[in-house]
Amino acid sequence: MSETKKEQERDELHRAIWAIADELRGAVDGWDFKNYVLGTMFYRYISENLANYINSGEAAAGNTGFDYTRMSDEEAEEAREGLVEEKGFFILPSELFCNVCASAAVDENLNETLERIFRHIEESAQGSESENSFAGLFDDFDVNSNKLGSTVAKRNEKLVKLLNGVADMNLGDVKDHDIDAFGDAYEYLMTMYASNAGKSGGEFFTPADVSELLTRLSTVGKTEINKVYDPACGSGSLLLKAEKILGRDAIRNGFFGQEINITTYNLCRINMFLHDVGFDKFNIACEDTLTAPQHWDEEPFELIVSNPPYSIKWAGNENPLLINDPRFAPAGVLAPKSKADMAFIMHSLSWLAANGTAAIVCFPGIMYRGGAEQKIRKYLIDNNFVDCIIQLPSNLFFGTSIATCIMVLKRGKGDSKTLFLDASNECMKVTNNNKLMPQHIDHIVNTYAGRVEEKHFSHLADYDEIARNEYNLSVSTYVEAEDTREKIDIVKLNAEIAEIVARENVLRAEIDKIVAEIEG
Repeated sequence: MSETKKEQERDELHRAIWAIADELRGAVDGWDFKNYVLGTMFYRYISENLANYINSGEAAAGNTGFDYTRMSDEEAEEAREGLVEEKGFFILPSELFCNVCASAAVDENLNETLERIFRHIEESAQGSESENSFAGLFDDFDVNSNKLGSTVAKRNEKLVKLLNGVADMNLGDVKDHDIDAFGDAYEYLMTMYASNAGKSGGEFFTPADVSELLTRLSTVGKTEINKVYDPACGSGSLLLKAEKILGRDAIRNGFFGQEINITTYNLCRINMFLHDVGFDKFNIACEDTLTAPQHWDEEPFELIVSNPPYSIKWAGNENPLLINDPRFAPAGVLAPKSKADMAFIMHSLSWLAANGTAAIVCFPGIMYRGGAEQKIRKYLIDNNFVDCIIQLPSNLFFGTSIATCIMVLKRGKGDSKTLFLDASNECMKVTNNNKLMPQHIDHIVNTYAGRVEEKHFSHLADYDEIARNEYNLSVSTYVEAEDTREKIDIVKLNAEIAEIVARENVLRAEIDKIVAEIEG
């Protein structure tokens, strides 16, 4: 499909999402509305995905013209077991999105119908390998919420509009994943509300340009990896970016992540499905990564990408077990209780494969503060784990203007130097935010890949230089910013001042003369 056609379809899709937003505006605020739209899109997606899978199978067996959406529930029941094994879930023909949508306007109990169907979809996976991928997926889709309307009739009216709006979205044929329409609509919705929701929504959404940079940095020199992991995965955008950049088959054993917020955890699993990642290819857990990591048996990972929360509180040395935890023990000290940033870095490093790369967005304070954080930096540098530190521009993220950094970690570095890169001006202003354009990302990635020294942009520091700076890892310590101030010629300036003074004296004398004449 041509790029222009793709762009047209994308714009059309975005307009359709806005249209639904307009229909429901007032009743549901943005962040909740997003859950309803994503939930409905997900319901449409898995309905079409399943029907298409069955129809294709029948067509391949010579049964052309077969249509699962028109089959009776009784007949379909016979295929339940096999389908759950292959697809991870099952939906009866009468409960498919298209069939519910067709009769939604005349269904006085639409809220109950949807609630029942969502429960059935989740229950279909119970006891099977896919159970964890489906359990509680529709929890944030509350069909009886007062936010939708004060009476059942009003709520159902909104639900009809929601179903019709999503039904009208041109998401292409479910077989044609070329425009990745469902995934694209997901990202658009997240961006649309992250920018409006400030902190509440933006804190777990990494903009596409930053995701792209992180993933490209961590995949330099790699054409395939065993698996990708994000210890604070939010809605999964970073995990999926790896697939976009490396290609689907290049990630052999799938996507792993952990997220503490249950709503976001549900969104992440939905996001995996909307990007056509099978239930057996992802493992997302809902728990506190620092104190209850869920993927011990899965590590080490060849690719780790993350944008963990900045400076959050954690148990730290209040929990006597943590200093002996194999993830944190090597540094001999725990991250401060009021700032867990370094704990996320130690956790990621611990689970990184010998040939792996981790790229982590960091709060700038951890690069220069003293105390425990300085000791952890010393451990990282003494053991040659820090490959690169990149200073990013400010205003890249929704809800915060902080100029963040990226730390790139490796266990098997090719040299004992650390590259410092000042990318604080590598951006373009778009509305109120800054954005990394393709040329900025290329410049950063190429400099990193080649470990190139470039005046006012990058510097390769050896161990002694960093030790002399007491393990301060701030980019400004190593890369001198370009002085863009205008050079001033003092001699010329003094001559100009003397000239002005002389003119002033002449004018004053003339004024005095005029005043004397008036007074005389």
